[in-house]
Amino acid sequence: MMNKPKNPPNQATLPQWGLIFIEGEDAASFLQGQLSNSVLGLNRSFPPQLAQAYGSVRLTGYCSPKGRLLASAWLGLFPSDEHSADRFALFISRDIAATTAKRLSMFVLRSKVKVVDASSEWDIFGYCANPEDLQHLTAELGQIGMRLPDVFTQDQIYARALIAQKNKDLDKSLNNDSTQWDHLEVMSAIPRIVQATQEQFVPQMINFESVAGVDFKKGCYPGQEIVARSQYRGAIKRRLQLAHTAKNSLGEQSIAPGVELFHSGDPDQPTGMVVLSSYAPQDLNRIDFQIECKLEALESGEIHLGSTAGPVLKIDTLPYPLIEI
Repeated sequence: MMNKPKNPPNQATLPQWGLIFIEGEDAASFLQGQLSNSVLGLNRSFPPQLAQAYGSVRLTGYCSPKGRLLASAWLGLFPSDEHSADRFALFISRDIAATTAKRLSMFVLRSKVKVVDASSEWDIFGYCANPEDLQHLTAELGQIGMRLPDVFTQDQIYARALIAQKNKDLDKSLNNDSTQWDHLEVMSAIPRIVQATQEQFVPQMINFESVAGVDFKKGCYPGQEIVARSQYRGAIKRRLQLAHTAKNSLGEQSIAPGVELFHSGDPDQPTGMVVLSSYAPQDLNRIDFQIECKLEALESGEIHLGSTAGPVLKIDTLPYPLIEI
């Protein structure tokens, strides 16, 4: 059974999310040399505790040697018990979990580390509510869970959590509609890499450094030199933005990640692409987007979805300040 707090938050199964475990004596040092954020110093988390705050939960990226994001994930440290070796968990898009685990395994070499894609054996659940209600949420024995950053919308603040458990213990009564969770993820303006957007972005192009996904003091990892050069030489001319359009303007146009964007003044080449999108639960005619686009495209003219004949995207305000480059 899933844990049921006194004032239950909205909960939903998240089939689009997967889980990778990295376990062993050398797991911390191994990941420290692979990921964009620091792994060292993470607090261990055990049920009923949910991992939360930077000391226990970190957004991180996995880059190619060219500095392009192959994956993004939420990272926590969840040993099997207090006497076990470290077991790190990466909550990641399910469509890239297997390839990410396989790639990480290639670099284990002689390290005492085991990398396992557990996506087919564990189910992921999303919880959201106002912060007061979500503070009652805990993890049961056999579960692992983490609190994600709150999301500030026009009408209220939403707290969020991810909980995973082995699917043999699945509670069949749980809600399968993840619309609210998906929408809050978009509105957080914290990107999630999926298969369609792999190797499309240097971290700063989707604000990864501004949402604490990169540690510039941690030392080497694949693509680190390019990521650092982009930061300190001010080479980034593209950023993640929030945007929206009306559902009734779409026609047959796709809103999926990876769909290209075009500027009214330059119809021959894309000016960006969709990172994530979601229908708005409170407005059935509204679709919200995370988009990556050229900064100059925001200065004048219009940004269209799919082609210059596609619907116009209206740019919204980010919920956090960008780190200036």
